[in-house]
Amino acid sequence: MAGRIVRADIDAVRERVDIAEVIGQYVTLKSAGIGSKKGLCPFHEERSPSFNVRTQAGFYHCFGCGEGGDVFSFLQKIDHMSFTEAVESLAARVGYELHYEDGSSDSGENHAQRARMLQANHAASEFFAAQLNTPEAQPARELLVGRSFDEATARHFGVGYAPRGWSHLRDHLHAKGFTDEELVAVGLVSQGDRGVYDRFRGRLMWPIRDVTGQTIGFGARLLYPDDKGPKYLNTPETVLYRKSQVLYGLDLAKKDIAQRRQVVVVEGYTDVMACHVAGVTTAVATCGTAFGPDHIAMLRRILSDQAGQATDVIFTFDPDAAGQKAALRAFAEEQRFVAQTYVAISPGGLDPCDLRIQRGDQEVRNLIVAKQPLFEFAIKQAISGFDLNTVEGRIAALRASAPMISQIKDMALRPGYVRALAGWLGVELAEVENAVRTGAVSVGSSTRQQSSADATSREGAAAAIPSLPNDPATRLERQLVEVLLQHPETVDPVLLRRAQAVPLTNPSLAAVASAIVASGADPASKRGLEAVLAQLPNDFAPLVRQLASEPLPVRSAADVPAFARGIATGIIEVDLTRRKAEVLRQLGRLDPSTQAVERAEAERQLVALEAERRGLREE
Repeated sequence: MAGRIVRADIDAVRERVDIAEVIGQYVTLKSAGIGSKKGLCPFHEERSPSFNVRTQAGFYHCFGCGEGGDVFSFLQKIDHMSFTEAVESLAARVGYELHYEDGSSDSGENHAQRARMLQANHAASEFFAAQLNTPEAQPARELLVGRSFDEATARHFGVGYAPRGWSHLRDHLHAKGFTDEELVAVGLVSQGDRGVYDRFRGRLMWPIRDVTGQTIGFGARLLYPDDKGPKYLNTPETVLYRKSQVLYGLDLAKKDIAQRRQVVVVEGYTDVMACHVAGVTTAVATCGTAFGPDHIAMLRRILSDQAGQATDVIFTFDPDAAGQKAALRAFAEEQRFVAQTYVAISPGGLDPCDLRIQRGDQEVRNLIVAKQPLFEFAIKQAISGFDLNTVEGRIAALRASAPMISQIKDMALRPGYVRALAGWLGVELAEVENAVRTGAVSVGSSTRQQSSADATSREGAAAAIPSLPNDPATRLERQLVEVLLQHPETVDPVLLRRAQAVPLTNPSLAAVASAIVASGADPASKRGLEAVLAQLPNDFAPLVRQLASEPLPVRSAADVPAFARGIATGIIEVDLTRRKAEVLRQLGRLDPSTQAVERAEAERQLVALEAERRGLREE
């Protein structure tokens, strides 16, 4: 792997690039005086332009939100690139050869070759899109219409058609100056015994783009019964296209993923299209491979996946065996996320595309709202194959599922899932605690008593406050009260009031939170803490002092504001999700034929709650 780019080359690329030209691809800029241009900031919502670009100086600054930097930092933020990727992208743009500290050049790849490959893919994408309007492409258009996609949607996703025949694309690209060697290298044609021929023939085509929107490959679906090829055919591995590092739709979804702090991972191209059309514009899909570490790394960079911030990663899987296997693979990779991970599966077993066709856009949105934690789904899948009506079946299910709980790295989650598993299996809590701790399943009162004592001791050592449960909901509420007692000044007052208005489920924490509000004092001061204690019974004093002194899980004081804001946002979002679930349950009980008014009101409440949740994330 090449080393760092030498400083002289970074400076040379910066000098050669026109920052106004680069930013102008994202922002409409108008003259604002000598050497200055102005436009609407792409990093925050505004009506009057406060985003300024100083062309000669090579920097930008927004007087509204404070964002600023050079052309590299702009690409890093707007396209979620690393610094090295930004420099390499701009170097390719101006045809500059980079050198690295280990003495290599071009990061092991020839930038001129890479540029030609991108140009060939772009030309092929335009060719396929144009072919979709030809008479021969009628089957392709019928397939799109059959999946409720109109012409505008096809255009938005760049969908096209590869004509039947052996050299239509090759001849078209030859006329544009591309050689067979270049077309083989980029995966648009194949080399056979009788020569070079088009790889994609008689298929519906999807351009696969990287995070910057450049076409790096294609996905193709079979259309004709006499085609003996695979149902789906992708670009082979090339310098540009590595399927383990690509997420279809990420170029279109990245902005909403970053703003909403949510990503929905689906299984196919049409599922991505259906989700976006239905309003779930954070949907992406893998390209013919399992969801893996490279995909996670890409998403974490866009999500800014950090502790203390409310972030959702939602997987949708088919309920068949293959989908269950995919879910368990996702469970194995889940630990790489700081985000909360969920699974969304349609009750009827429909994927998002079929769900939209049969039940409409709202049902696709409801599918995402009705998500369930990935841990819960994976554990339930593991025990679903056993007969829980028999002792033998319950013990076998416990043997299969207990190791999954022991794999959960977040120790605060384990006790909650231990209790949940005991309920799902109908076995004693101590039995599950022992199985999770030792990996063994035993029966007998002496063993149960010993495992219970061990588990109680272990929970007391792991939990920050032994007198409180250590399940996820209580943990979040506990951290909110800790913030309210220790650093209330770090949270925006409006956000703070909204968080304080959320009814906490733990009675002890709810009492302390109410006392903080009632005291009207700054609990971070000695007198303020005494004022809080004065609002509570005497036996609350140890708990309050423990909450007030418990170290927050941050590295430094500089991280406290972000942590506090994330906890406040998280508690509000949990409340909104809980309220939405209650309204959905209410809606399910209403008769459409006799309770239309009540249903309309429930649907209005759902829209309002979702709008509030989205607004919270945007804030």
